[in-house]
Amino acid sequence: MNGLQHSAWRYVAEVLPPDELPMLAAHALVDGFDSPALRELAGLPRRSDETEIRGLYVQALHELGIPLPDEEKAGRCLLVSLAFGLTKGELSPADVADRLSMTVTARTREETRFLSVAADYSEWISPDELPGWENDLKTAAHSLTASTALGPGIDVPGLRCD
Repeated sequence: MNGLQHSAWRYVAEVLPPDELPMLAAHALVDGFDSPALRELAGLPRRSDETEIRGLYVQALHELGIPLPDEEKAGRCLLVSLAFGLTKGELSPADVADRLSMTVTARTREETRFLSVAADYSEWISPDELPGWENDLKTAAHSLTASTALGPGIDVPGLRCD
């Protein structure tokens, strides 16, 4: 999966800040992708107008034939990505809870369990309850990652995130 395809679900899930899009476009050009909007986006400073950045990004994806996923698909991709980040030690349980949007929906039993446990976190969780919650979240993450088809490439059975 190339960086632009991977970025599409991250963009829709709102976990890809607009100021990162010009550099993403520059990397895509280096990787051999090319379109007028992609070149223009790559030339913008990071602090450019967010509306302009977003518009050029969406236009570049369109010109390159890369579709934007719907919000449900992007949210499910986010769930899987967070689960892999946790199981690989790249994210802490608190990081997962902080990065999770409450607008995410789940379809599978594993997605639902992971989302449910992650949503139980709050800054007021007692120190005595924290280790149990972290363990439950790690268990749910392992279950979710085990249910994916192709591993950390963010592919879930019946759901391609590229």
